[in-house]
Amino acid sequence: MKSPTILLTGFEAFGGEALNPSWLVAEALHGKKVAGLRIQAHRLPCVFGQSLHSLAGALSKAQPRLVLLLGQAGGRSDLSLERVAVNVDDARIPDNLGQQPIDEAVVPGAPAAYFSSLPIKAMVAALHNAGLPASVSQTAGTFVCNHVFFGLMHALQQQGGVRGGFMHLPYLPAQATHRPGQASMPLATMLEGVHLALLTAVQVASDVRLTGGTEA
Repeated sequence: MKSPTILLTGFEAFGGEALNPSWLVAEALHGKKVAGLRIQAHRLPCVFGQSLHSLAGALSKAQPRLVLLLGQAGGRSDLSLERVAVNVDDARIPDNLGQQPIDEAVVPGAPAAYFSSLPIKAMVAALHNAGLPASVSQTAGTFVCNHVFFGLMHALQQQGGVRGGFMHLPYLPAQATHRPGQASMPLATMLEGVHLALLTAVQVASDVRLTGGTEA
């Protein structure tokens, strides 16, 4: 019998970078167990359309109990649990194939948005209790990260009982060296945080009622 799994995805490098912390974290956690569930890592292309096909294949192969998508958000200073995926592609920069959709639907005819089905506030609280910087984020942007987040949540509507969501990671220190003033986080801290977030997601059935909103 196939052992139950967590699907953990990261992206290939994009925007002229040589690496992407999201894939380095997913790759490092591949094969490890969290509360009896084995982590299955999968790398997604930073390409509109292709990323959703790649994700669909990974979902079919892994048959996961839980899915956490990881992505890079340069400029952020903490581990950001995303609340909402919106049904729009509006790219500020081209993807890795030069595509730059503007005001296009991720899934035509689908709802305007989906909420994460992970206990994001409990995950943030667990990270804070461990001394790790984390927050609830109200937007995953409109680039490929949001594209796959929305695609995942749309797909999971057909798979009852499977929960999923998205976490953004800051730059690594090596990426921030040529960006004076930009926040960064060591890989070891990201690994600790993602592992703890996954553990919390597996163990917590209903989210906690804590503030996670913003004024603007």
